[in-house]
Amino acid sequence: MTMPISPPIARPIARRQLIAGAAALGGLVLLPGCAGTAGPLSLEEAVRRLLLVASERAFARLTAPGGVWDEQIARLDLPALLGGRGEVLARILGSARVRGALEARLADLAIDASYRAAPVVADAVRVIGVRNALAIIRGGPDAASAYLRAEMGSALIDAILPELGEALRLSRDPLIGDVVALLAGPEVAGMAERFGRAVEDAIWDEIAREEAAIRADPEATRDPLLIGVFGAGQRL
Repeated sequence: MTMPISPPIARPIARRQLIAGAAALGGLVLLPGCAGTAGPLSLEEAVRRLLLVASERAFARLTAPGGVWDEQIARLDLPALLGGRGEVLARILGSARVRGALEARLADLAIDASYRAAPVVADAVRVIGVRNALAIIRGGPDAASAYLRAEMGSALIDAILPELGEALRLSRDPLIGDVVALLAGPEVAGMAERFGRAVEDAIWDEIAREEAAIRADPEATRDPLLIGVFGAGQRL
């Protein structure tokens, strides 16, 4: 009498095997215990969500009065930023009161530039293609931000520089007007370029800072996807 052959016992798939297979199949991975979600989660979508939340938090800080930009502008090398002749800089920056007032005006311009930059970054996050999402997730505290900046190239500075330069030239603020009047035309353009680059760097620094904070405490976001990918016990 031939005994029936029992079907082979299915062996559990190791978590690392599951992840490796998922990466090969478009970045989908099953994350157990991720409340509020159903079915497979996309690692690419996790990177996008990370960037979206980080950039939203960063721009909320950057567009708030005072605070971030006051600190950022205070750290700028104003003589290098203005780029004018020595006597011009001495006239502008010879008084701590005048210097402080100029920094406050520049902070206001930086806030305006942040408002223009926010939708540009948000749009880029929504459509960005994420190559090797697992490597970004496993990367350093600002791996996603660095990836986004590289992918966007000059898009951010291109968005803020024209209006920033125009704002400097047409400002009705007497102090800004005095600065522009003391600088020759090419020097005004150079000042706008240098200031725009400083604003761009500060924006990316804030996004990177927020990304690191999310990675360190994803539970604080209350976002099931971020908690599922970056939370305690996850070892992607």
